[in-house]
Amino acid sequence: MITQESPALTAPAAAQPGQEKCPLCADPRPEVWMTAPDRFNGRQEQYRLVRCPKCSLVWLKDPPSLSEMGEHYGRDYDRTIAEAAKSPAHWFSRRDALVRLKLGGSVLDLGCGSGGFLSVVKSPSWKLYGVEISESAAKVARERCGAEVFVGNIVDAPFPPASFDAITCFNVFEHVYEPREVLRKVAEWLKPGGVFYTMMPNIDSAAARIFRSYWYALELPRHLFHFSPATLKRLAQASGLKEVSVTTHHETYFEASWRYVIDDVLRKIGRPRSPMAKLRVARLHAKIVSKAFRLTLLPVINAGISLAGDGETITAVFTK
Repeated sequence: MITQESPALTAPAAAQPGQEKCPLCADPRPEVWMTAPDRFNGRQEQYRLVRCPKCSLVWLKDPPSLSEMGEHYGRDYDRTIAEAAKSPAHWFSRRDALVRLKLGGSVLDLGCGSGGFLSVVKSPSWKLYGVEISESAAKVARERCGAEVFVGNIVDAPFPPASFDAITCFNVFEHVYEPREVLRKVAEWLKPGGVFYTMMPNIDSAAARIFRSYWYALELPRHLFHFSPATLKRLAQASGLKEVSVTTHHETYFEASWRYVIDDVLRKIGRPRSPMAKLRVARLHAKIVSKAFRLTLLPVINAGISLAGDGETITAVFTK
């Protein structure tokens, strides 16, 4: 799912999901759940997602190694992410939600990118910290909002126990190789009563069931784990965190998912077009058509999808 400023490939190279046993509950019977390509880049290499029959966690079997994963991001991905998150308004609702949980203190943003979220949180009430895999993005974040940013893997960050009043993680958790270890670190770094506020795609959403391998938020092979509210709650509990709230809401992935369907149809009839990764800024008439669709038909479509089940995004708050 492309809504975060910069992905966080947060694991040592030796860590590999897709083991014989479920990484969450250790059930030895994972089943191949879906096979699909990287539709964002228009590549045809097939990736296998497996699902645990006991706890329902979904993960990518035999993913690219950490050293190889950079090939699956690149300038096109970075440009799309930056376009989605360039406006401060993109972060305001998340800031407001954080302030309702904590009025101030020390906040750590995991996968902080160039500091988009931290820049709207910045105030005398907060001391800002981040973790970011990209040195160039971390430099921008430091200059932009004065945050102290550790460059590297989340699990390697040298923060002392009980350092933070709040830890945030927006559309990053699905990218990490070691989600269980990351949550253990979160629990360790939080002060008593501190909160962990996170957002990620919902693999059990109605849209995921409808679109299957065409669902935009699959993001193969960049998303290594796919969570439902149930699996996220179980993982957090196993890491020593207590649930405050876990909800879902609907995102506007319909247009992107539907485009993947059309792209595949055109490819099969011998009329392929450029993949989504190569799209540039839309022309004025295309913007007008898109806006009209979003104001008229899209709310009706989303309402229909919502009747079929939960929303595409999980928003969760846990406490120590």
